[in-house]
This record gives sequence, C-alpha cells and structure tokens, in this order.
Amino acid sequence: MSQLCIVNVAVPGPFLSPLDYGYIESEQRPVVGGRVWVPFRTKKIVGLVMGLSDASDFESTKIKPIEEVIDSEPLFSKAQMRLFHWASQYYHEPIGEVIAAVLPKRLRQGEPARVTGVPYWSLTELGQHASVDSLAKNASRQHAVFEFFVQARLTEQNALCATELSSALEGWRPALKKLIQLGWIEEKEGSCFRQSKFSPPPNHCLNEEQQLAVDRVVSSLQQPALFEAFLLQGITGSGKTEVYLGMIEAAIAQGKQVLVLVPEIGLTPQMVARFEAQLQIQVACLHSGLNDSERHCAWHSIRTGQVKVLLGTRSAVFTPFQNLGLCIIDEEHDLSYKQQEGFRYSARDVLVQRAYQEGIPVVLGSATPSLESLYNVNEGRYHLLQLKQRAGNATLPSIKLLDIRGEKIQEGVSRLLKKAMEASLEQGGQILLFLNRRGFAPILMCHECGWQASCPSCDANMTLHSGKNYHYLQCHHCGEQQPEPKCCPSCGHQEAFINVGQGTERLHEAIQNWFPNHSVLRIDRDTTRLKGQMAELTSKAQRGEADILIGTQMLAKGHHFPNVTLVGILDIDQGLFSADYRAPERMAQLIMQVAGRAGRAEKKGQVLIQTHQPDHPLFTQLIMQGYDAFAQKTLQERIEANLPPLCYQILIRAEANNAQDAMDFLLSLKAGLELNLQKISHTLSKMQDNKAQIEFWGPVSAPMLRRQGRYRFQLLIQATKRKVLHQLMAEMVPYIYKSPLSRKVRWSMDIDPQEMM
Repeated sequence: MSQLCIVNVAVPGPFLSPLDYGYIESEQRPVVGGRVWVPFRTKKIVGLVMGLSDASDFESTKIKPIEEVIDSEPLFSKAQMRLFHWASQYYHEPIGEVIAAVLPKRLRQGEPARVTGVPYWSLTELGQHASVDSLAKNASRQHAVFEFFVQARLTEQNALCATELSSALEGWRPALKKLIQLGWIEEKEGSCFRQSKFSPPPNHCLNEEQQLAVDRVVSSLQQPALFEAFLLQGITGSGKTEVYLGMIEAAIAQGKQVLVLVPEIGLTPQMVARFEAQLQIQVACLHSGLNDSERHCAWHSIRTGQVKVLLGTRSAVFTPFQNLGLCIIDEEHDLSYKQQEGFRYSARDVLVQRAYQEGIPVVLGSATPSLESLYNVNEGRYHLLQLKQRAGNATLPSIKLLDIRGEKIQEGVSRLLKKAMEASLEQGGQILLFLNRRGFAPILMCHECGWQASCPSCDANMTLHSGKNYHYLQCHHCGEQQPEPKCCPSCGHQEAFINVGQGTERLHEAIQNWFPNHSVLRIDRDTTRLKGQMAELTSKAQRGEADILIGTQMLAKGHHFPNVTLVGILDIDQGLFSADYRAPERMAQLIMQVAGRAGRAEKKGQVLIQTHQPDHPLFTQLIMQGYDAFAQKTLQERIEANLPPLCYQILIRAEANNAQDAMDFLLSLKAGLELNLQKISHTLSKMQDNKAQIEFWGPVSAPMLRRQGRYRFQLLIQATKRKVLHQLMAEMVPYIYKSPLSRKVRWSMDIDPQEMM
C-alpha cells in the first residue's frame, strides 16, 4: 500500500509558514526548491516546495494532495532557500509572499523554467525585393516598420527580437503582423541570449588607488568560502565603474559569476554597454522595464550559468546563480534599494546577507555612503577602500553658495546664476539645472479669493502640468488627474489664477525663452514614461546635442556628461526643515551627487547652489570640509540621540476609511507588544539598563494624514538590541493576522524603515 507523505508548500497569502499538502510515495516525487500545482480554496495555484516530511500536525483526512509536480529538479540551491527563510523571518513576511517576489511572473504561472528560445523577425526573400509603394497609402505604421527593416537590412543573419524592435519602433506589433501575412517578414525562434557584436574594449589604465582597491577584493576572491564586505568610497568621477570591472574580470577568470545591482533602470543601458565592451562577453539585465519573456530569459540564463554577469535593479538580488562568486552594489546609499510596498525588503541588506551566507565578498560603492555603512566601517565590520582623486585629467568642481535672500528671483533662477549660464554658454560649455520637482507649478491659486487646487483624496495640493498640447492638474501622491479649471471654483473669477512655485516644465519654458538659440533638454519622469526614452535622452545629453539640461534626481545618479561645466541647484532648502531625521543626510548626498556631474572631463566644473540659508551649518560643513566630515559629524549626532544606526526600528503603518479604525488597530497592537515585553523580560534582564532597551513612539498620525481617501497612522518601535526587537515582533505577528481589527485596516510592517513619511 502506498504511503501518504507530506510536502510543505509556500503559497501566496497571509501564511507565516508553508502549508501541508500530501503526495503518494509511488507518484513523481516533489523536490525541495521545485514548484508544484496545489489546490487552494476553489482554484489551483503554483507553490514552491520548502520541505518534505513524514508527518503533519493536521489530520490526514484534512490534507489535500498536490495536483502536479512542475519541476523534477530544484530551481534554487540550499543556500538560496536559506536566504528566503532568512528574509521571511527578518522582515516578518509570509514565506509565500517572499517566494512570489522571487519567482518571475511566467514561473509563478507554472510555465517551464527552461527557456528554449524567443521569437526573432527578419525580411524574407520576397520582402527584400518588395516595394513600400505596394502598401496602402494610409498604413503609415506599416510603412515605417517595413522601411526600418529595409534600411537596417534585417535579414536572417541579423534578425531582431522584441526588445530591440521596441527600442527602435513604437506600436510595431500590429503592423508587423500584416507584413508577415504579406510574406515580407518572417518569424523564427532563436536563443534568448544571442552572442552580439561588442564594441572594441576601451584602453583604460587603472591609477594606483583603483588598482589597490581591485587587488584587495581579488585577494578575498582567491580565498575559499571567505565573506568580506568592502565599502568602496570614491568621489564622483573617480572611476568606480572601472574598479568594478577589474574585480569582475578577476571573478570571471576564476569561473565565477557576478551580481551587480544599480539603483535605477535608467542606468542599466549605459552600464551594460560599458561592461560588454570591457569584458567582451554578454551581460544579462533584470529590471521592471523588461517584458515577461525577457525577464524569464535573463533569469534562466543566469541560473544555468550561460551568462556570467547579471546587472539588475532591486529585485535581482534574489536571482539564482549557478556559481556566484562576487556581489557588487553601486550607489549603495540610494533609497531606491528599499522596497516601499508589499514585501518591504532592503536589497542592500539582503545582498550583504546573501554574500555572508554563501561565503563570498561583497562590494558596496558610493561617493556619498550611507551613515549605516560608515558606522559598519567604524565598527570594523566593513573594510574601507577609498578613491580620493578623479580619473584621468578631470578635477573636482568648485562649489559655491548663492545667497538669494531678498532677491527678486526670475522664474526660480537668480541673477548670478543666469549670468553664469550666459558665460558658460559663450565658452561652449553644457549646463545642468537641477530642480527636484516635476510639473509646471506645485500650486495653482486664485489671486482674488486664495482658493488652491487641492486633491479630493489626499491632504495635498495638485500640481499644474502645462505644455503646448496639455493643461491639467495631477496629484503626485495618488495620481488623481483633473482638467485645469477655466474659472475659480470658489469665487467664479476668470483669469485670476496664479502659479505658485516652480516645476521642471515651467523652468524649461523660461530657459527656452531666455536662450532661444540654444537647445534645452528636460529629463524627468514625465519625459521618460515610454520604454527607451530615458536611454535616448541621456545619450543625447552625453553626445552634447543639448546645451542646457533640466532634470530631477533622475540625472543625479551615475550619469557621465563629459561636456557639463556648470551645475545650478535650485530650491534645495526644503531638506533642511523636514521632520524626518534622515533628511539632512539625503540632502547632502543629493547635493554631492548632482555636483559630481560637473567637470568630469578636461574642462573645469562649477557648481552654484541657490539658498536662503547660506549660513546653515549643514551647508557650511558640506561645502568647506566635504561629505566625509559632514557624515561623521551627523553620525555622531545620531549616536548621541540614540537613533539608527546605533539602534534598530520597526515602523507599523495602518490606514482605513475610518480614522478611528486605524488608530484602534495600532493601540491594540501597542498594548499587545507591551504585554509581550513581560514574557521576554528574562532576556532583557541579562542586559544592562534594560528599562531603556525598547521604546514605543505613537501611535500618531502620518505626516500626510489622508491619502487616496484613507486615513493613515503609524507606530514606531525602537530597541538598542536587534534580537530583542525581532523576538518581540515575532511573538506578536500571529496575533495581528488573527485580530478582528486587522480586517478593518490595511497594515504594513517596515523593518529598518528609511522613510518616516
């Protein structure tokens, strides 16, 4: 008689541990790390096998059998499975939600893990001799697609895949379908990772500092199963990418694979091009800008070892590797590495933990390291590698504060900054104006009665967006859009509206009017919505096709604009007065990152910062002594105030249509946590000054109380011992899921929160 065995399966949902399912020993055996189809309520879903056992805590009659085994071999190694368990426990996230974040969409839908190929399109013999005049005159899209194939000579030898077509053409699929029906274009399946033609490798010679950094990490690579964490602190333009490449070449020479994380999608095209040119091998990408088949292809190619280097954004940290030997995270301080919805993990912290578990080195790079990383250096956990000079003949830009107190500012630009722009343009330099606020104006106000356009769902004003072909209001918090009113909804006056404040659209319009003979390029979220637009605009900027660049913080990270000689920073003072204790750190990092775009080639750069607070100590220290001095002073202030990184925090957020429901939930949670404190008092009693170990701040309303029509509150828990904090929360989490109050609210748990807003 066949024996019923138990398989522990992780499925999406509020389940703190895997669910028990059964299988008959005589049937195909599930494998730990492989997928199975399982019945769940009224449907069947894909789950990941976390373990196998002979017994269950439930009666055998209540255990449902699995329906089908999908994978005969594990998708993930034991080390990778340990990482998933750690992430679930550390972030107090249901294991099924962790697995859902790990698996590409196609694998969550039960498709085969192995990718046999992807479609490619090319001209047929008939298409090579066809005439575009044969197409209907009004079929403009078909004309454009066919002419592109002809001009690019896309024969079978150099066919293109969907990604390549999307980067060159818009709306190509319907037109392509018609051209296939005509027999002019054919579709064939090819490898999802073709060997492409690489640019000639650049002739880069590392300077002494760069070579020392590479040698230090290479020596760690040569030691078996040795975890070491390195903080590579290099000023902007010091050539950190060349250092990464030196480390990667050494890892590949040892037959190992490398994972490189970058903060933004916009940085991946230029970095991939640089990596492939230097390494002369294919580099895989993983980020949200890819379609499902592209993500699946990259995931499979890395897991099977076909590709040695993966360059990706936050979610790439969980990708399975065949032989991972080195981890690198660029701009490690960047807030983009923290997932702010759903499974709220920090990719930086997960990457360090992964390297630790797998016994490999990890490199954290930044010109402006986070205070957490600097604290780890001070505590001896990380090794500091420094690059104090710019690569080549480039020199650091001069930084100057412009006191704009009492000055009548014209369209957000001071008289001195405008004069500097004129001088820079006369000398043939390129200018970058940084304004971290998109749109035309942040406030639309009636001059007669004082009415302001506010969002109906949030405690926030709506931003005016205005251009040649559009005029509308949008809330940048919930996405609500409304047409720009023709008269004041309050007093009825027409033509009484005034635009208060400055956005990139308004600045772009003003700059174009001031300098009509010079080209102006705006780069923000509104101008880079479509796929490929970010890469196209930054390429134009790098080639010098625009004299004046206007942008938000999208331009502050990692971009190399060799022609920029002047950087103007507008309206930066808001970071000085935020309620978030991390705001000064973020502001200093942003200033130094933006300033680093100037003078990266032969020409000397200049940075001008407009401010109403020229005597503020943050500015004084940052400008006069540099980021290092500022960071160490700020770190000491954090330690004296008993704030992270000296201690550890968990932020519980709750929101509901009824404000009292959210507050009641958090009050009940706080009461339960205080009660649990008594249960673990034996742990606290072993520590000195145990009364000060754990603090509860709140519950209080969020800085923006109402958002998307829901009222938001939060409770902050802080402790000087991480283990005690997590033990306290682990005791409480099961009760949260069972609480009737939790059904009335949306709640989330943010471990090591990076934003308090």
